[in-house]
Amino acid sequence: MLYELNATYMESIKPLNSWVKFVRDVNAAPWNCMRDLSVVRTFDASMELVERLTDCYDEPAWGLDHTVINGQSLAIQYNVISNKPFCNLLHFRRSKAQPQQPKVLFVAPLSGHFATLLRGTIKEFLPDHDVYVTDWQNARDVPISEGEFHFDDYVDYLVEFLEMLGPDTHTIAVCQPCVPLMVATALMAARNNPATPASMTLMGGPIDTRINPTEVNDYASGKDLEWFESNVICSVPEQYKGVGQWVYPGFVQLSGFMSMNLDTHVQKHFKFFGDLVKGDGENAESHRQFYNEYLAVMDLPAHYYLDTIRKVFLEHKLPNKTMTYRGKRVDLDSITDTAIFTIEGELDDITGRGQTSAALDLCEKLRKSKKMHYEQQGVGHYGIFNGRRYRDVIAPKIKGFIKKHNPKMVRAA
Repeated sequence: MLYELNATYMESIKPLNSWVKFVRDVNAAPWNCMRDLSVVRTFDASMELVERLTDCYDEPAWGLDHTVINGQSLAIQYNVISNKPFCNLLHFRRSKAQPQQPKVLFVAPLSGHFATLLRGTIKEFLPDHDVYVTDWQNARDVPISEGEFHFDDYVDYLVEFLEMLGPDTHTIAVCQPCVPLMVATALMAARNNPATPASMTLMGGPIDTRINPTEVNDYASGKDLEWFESNVICSVPEQYKGVGQWVYPGFVQLSGFMSMNLDTHVQKHFKFFGDLVKGDGENAESHRQFYNEYLAVMDLPAHYYLDTIRKVFLEHKLPNKTMTYRGKRVDLDSITDTAIFTIEGELDDITGRGQTSAALDLCEKLRKSKKMHYEQQGVGHYGIFNGRRYRDVIAPKIKGFIKKHNPKMVRAA
């Protein structure tokens, strides 16, 4: 019922959205000699706010069509090298091969936003790394004939992708996937799999949510699993390819994130309105780009979502060392060669300080020389993997860690 109500509402506001777009097109017409007047700019700013508040935000484009290597601009192709029902393995292939560069798999979060949320994260690595990313699919578009998708299936995907990329691959997980990546790495290490990651960089991940719990942690741990099953799990309606698929809707996740910082979002929209009236195009465009990404959400497979709630937030299986895969206990002591770098933000209100660095203590058999932690002062969750401090400080630290623990570099030395 909840999904149908949201779909009906979105359909009902389409005429208003279309009308506002038409009014704005007329107002921006070259023959409108009054379009630069203050009163007209104010009216147009009002109309753009209405347009954006009534729009439907689809999956954004990557927009990473070029990168610069040694002063040369190279085109980038988006090559899907593995097509799975719930996820594609995407390769950012440069037009000129760079054979000596490290392979890096970015494990994007499956938590409501598209993998393009990591656009800025990935951009910094394109000049000097061979980059891949898990491009998760919107569950509402996955036919029910493809079956269910659980936490263990997520782990299977990561293992399969790593085996496809082969030895000496480095991994970077942002937020939610830190847990399944650790599980996949432990499984591969226990089997002496040659494709076991050379390194893991875990950024703002909920390894142990008992440490400095945030509002997000309290929301997840303050209810039992039956509450989530009854209140936030929906069946996809008939207008989508995945009709009948059980999902945790993206619009529910978005409403939760918005409500956490509602005052901030309201203030940002007031500032956006003021920038439009003043003609501050640069700040206005920055607002558009951020919210085009932030408001574009996807549905999660219900079974995966419920598994994550139970394993990570209710039963704390990883820090309790009771995590299982296909019914068998996962042994983190198997991780003895994969170097681990944990990164946290001082002001992170989604993953509290200490939750990610707990991974270092859990891997007791891993040498200290292969462990590293960094806390970035003055940034929240988003600032760990995007923005100026990420570009200037965090990304270079990750690159240095990868270089230090790159097997090819060690063998060459």
